[in-house]
Amino acid sequence: MKKIIKYVLTDIIQNRIVLAYTLFLLITSFSVFSLEDSGSKGLLSMLNVSILIVPLVSLVFSCIYVYNSAEFLELLVSQPMPRKRIWLSLYAGLTLALMLSFLVGVGIPLFIFEPGIIALMMTLTGLFLTSIFVAIAMLASVKTRDKAKGIGIAILLWLYFSILFDGLVLFLLFQFADYPLEKWMVGISGLNPVDLTRVLVLLQLDVSAMMGYTGAVFKDFFGTDLGRFLSAFLLFVWALLPLWLSTRLFNKKDL
Repeated sequence: MKKIIKYVLTDIIQNRIVLAYTLFLLITSFSVFSLEDSGSKGLLSMLNVSILIVPLVSLVFSCIYVYNSAEFLELLVSQPMPRKRIWLSLYAGLTLALMLSFLVGVGIPLFIFEPGIIALMMTLTGLFLTSIFVAIAMLASVKTRDKAKGIGIAILLWLYFSILFDGLVLFLLFQFADYPLEKWMVGISGLNPVDLTRVLVLLQLDVSAMMGYTGAVFKDFFGTDLGRFLSAFLLFVWALLPLWLSTRLFNKKDL
């Protein structure tokens, strides 16, 4: 298992797309903090970059890599090795490589310009998003043999989690504006890992004070130890559930 992880990790780190991804994040991070006159504005800008770019790259790149590794997977499956171990090794290699890119591109600049709890929170949430969307990408890729269809599903998932979900929530709030839905929003935010990470970081920035009663409800829940524990638990579930489903499908799949 270690040999597979090492091979995948080395292969991905040398990939030009991953190098370009790391360089893009690094240049963007230094540019944002250099141009913004306030540290809070820089953190908000980097938050927006993280919750849009990280899921997109993790989904699309992981999906393409799995499809391009079909012959490699067939070779491994022919060996006396459990399929579960092969699939988990592939996931570990992909996740570690993209996490390393995020740490270099975003984590290091954050701790250089804004060291503290907020930088730590943004770094951890970015790592969580990476692991979650790699798992979702692997589920999409193992679900269908068609490469174009699999990549299309990955892009649609990114659109849903990053853009469409917020639109649906706003639509519900508008339709039921006469009802007190603020507390329900706490539960709804857990249905989207992107929204969950956004709320956790914004609460550290005290932006919730500008969100009125809804922000106060979020802070009363996510600002407590129980809220942070449940948030971390939900993010773990978001990473483990797609990985578990994809592993089951890979075990039964006829290569």
